[in-house]
Amino acid sequence: MLLFNLKGNRNKKGETDMNWKQKKFWKIFSIIVLLLLAASFLYPLNESIKLGLDLQGGTHVVLEAQSTAGSKVDDNAMQRVMSVISRRVNEMGLTEPLIQRQGERRIIVQLPGIDNPNQAIQTIGRTAQLKFKDEAGNVLMSGEYLQEANAGYGGQFNQPIIKIKFNDVGASKFAQITRNHVGERIGIYLDERLLTNPNVKEPITGGQASITGFKNLKEAQEVALLLRAGALPVPVKVIESRTVGPTLGQISINKSIKAGIIGLSLIVIFMTIMYRVPGFLASIALVFYSVIVLGTLAGLNATLTLPGIAGLLLSIGMAVDANVVIFERVKYEYQAGKSIKASVQAGFSRAFRTIFDSNVTTLITAATLGYFGTGTIRGFAITLSIGILASMFTAIVVTRMLFNLALDNDLLQQDKLLGWSRG
Repeated sequence: MLLFNLKGNRNKKGETDMNWKQKKFWKIFSIIVLLLLAASFLYPLNESIKLGLDLQGGTHVVLEAQSTAGSKVDDNAMQRVMSVISRRVNEMGLTEPLIQRQGERRIIVQLPGIDNPNQAIQTIGRTAQLKFKDEAGNVLMSGEYLQEANAGYGGQFNQPIIKIKFNDVGASKFAQITRNHVGERIGIYLDERLLTNPNVKEPITGGQASITGFKNLKEAQEVALLLRAGALPVPVKVIESRTVGPTLGQISINKSIKAGIIGLSLIVIFMTIMYRVPGFLASIALVFYSVIVLGTLAGLNATLTLPGIAGLLLSIGMAVDANVVIFERVKYEYQAGKSIKASVQAGFSRAFRTIFDSNVTTLITAATLGYFGTGTIRGFAITLSIGILASMFTAIVVTRMLFNLALDNDLLQQDKLLGWSRG
């Protein structure tokens, strides 16, 4: 009977060891899969993460809508302004532009990598009201019925023109207007500037017409773009404009990379000197952290800016801070007389609450910045939040996994390898 119980106890112990090994295997496997998944988003590295204007160069414009006697700035007008500006920017063929509303009257427009920022600003902010007027100056028709507008060469002298086409309602209305004004001139105005003043020889019933009066084809193309995108319901005024050249952006990238390398190197040296093998394991965990954070940013298609880089560097410091808290707790437990394995288990368990509380308070601050902030402030908050979550994961999960692997291979049995002793 006694032999049976001993055999049963050995079987239970064997099953427990097997379960523990399986859990350890799946934990290591899950971490490796997560690391590979994050790394997959970073390929190719030079195209994986989008850069903000302060890093790749471009133009930042703030527009403010203006009320007039005939039009008032309200929420509906601002939504239409946003829609028109979005269409205009998309017509320019720019990569990853940013258009967002700020407050009641303002709109932020960020245009990355444009060659002629001044021309782009003029195109975006132009009202582009197209009107057809009779000889007395009365408005006969507006450009709201336009369906197509394409620039090219044509006419009697093969000059730059814009061929326009109306929708069905506009075609019918334009036919009636030209029928009523045969033998008279109908002026075509853009923002009250006369483009052309043709004489109506016969009714135009096909719903198509041509606009002349442009200096060159480029001007005709710009006006055609505005006509296709539609007119702004209210005028807008440029109240802020700044341009960052690609050279300055590259300098910022180089300095940020240099600062990151120096910072990480100093952290690795400090942690290794202070905590020996545990410090080296924490440095390896920082590599995991870097891949996870950058992979997450790439996977979310986030835009990295200089404030965002500052948030990443700050979260690296917080990741190391979490490891310091854990190591000091392990050191305390070890000096209290526990074995190194028991000290590691107690240190991680008891340090968790402190790390969790400190990071949650920072996350609350970051969430507040992200909710109420705009532009680069929001980017800083997002990257900081991602960095904090990743730092908690690497400090609590990855570092502990590395600790357990070191314990299993008897790498932490000597005090000189720990960086502390029982005193």
